[in-house]
Amino acid sequence: MIFAAGLGTRLKPLTDIIPKALVPVGDKPLLQRILERVDSEGNTVVINIHHHSGQIRNFIETTRGRWASDILLSDETETLLDTGGGIRKAAPLFHPAKKEEPILIHNVDILSNVDLEDFYRQNTRNGATLLVSPRKTSRYLLFDSDMRLAGWINTATGEIKSPYPELKAQQGKTPESLTLHSAPLRKFAFSGIHILSQTLLPLMTPWPERFSIMDFYLDICARHDVRGLVKEDLRLLDVGKPDTLRDATEFLNQI
Repeated sequence: MIFAAGLGTRLKPLTDIIPKALVPVGDKPLLQRILERVDSEGNTVVINIHHHSGQIRNFIETTRGRWASDILLSDETETLLDTGGGIRKAAPLFHPAKKEEPILIHNVDILSNVDLEDFYRQNTRNGATLLVSPRKTSRYLLFDSDMRLAGWINTATGEIKSPYPELKAQQGKTPESLTLHSAPLRKFAFSGIHILSQTLLPLMTPWPERFSIMDFYLDICARHDVRGLVKEDLRLLDVGKPDTLRDATEFLNQI
């Protein structure tokens, strides 16, 4: 699944005219670059759409002949559902005969050096696998020594999200000093690339119409197997702002 429904507000005024998914990097729009990386015979690729949805629909229809995958659109034109709500709405579009296969989820504005096929094939047994790295950020995911997700921290505010009261009680501490069950936790930055087992989809039923997939992971991680996978050599560019958009072509030439 490719998340392509966002408003792209950080790229205004460009996204007043076109959706972020169709913003060109070099000679190709972002969506085409992600499709080229996941396209394969027998694959189902679901793309959620909202902002300038007609333009994305037209792009898929006019390029459909070049893709080996079955490409389907999950239409959120009426209501933008956030990442968790978007996955839940799209769930019926995944191949009914492949319910045992997990879903690879990728933000449309992420460029990276990740071997997506290798990442997918090696991480199909967990409830969810989040690709992370040690890059510097203000928001970190927190993991135990087995790389099980334990929480999230905003280092700028000290806010902690976690299903563990013991961890939430440490709000205001630095990530390096946080512990769970007296053991130190590890902090990593999320890449926007993750794998979700379809066995977890029924757990989304009671959630509101619009919700974040990360809030979902943080809610269930004490009861279900949500893990991080560290890519130490990750090179990643979030093409969400004008300055990173300017750097994107050079970045692609270097990875």
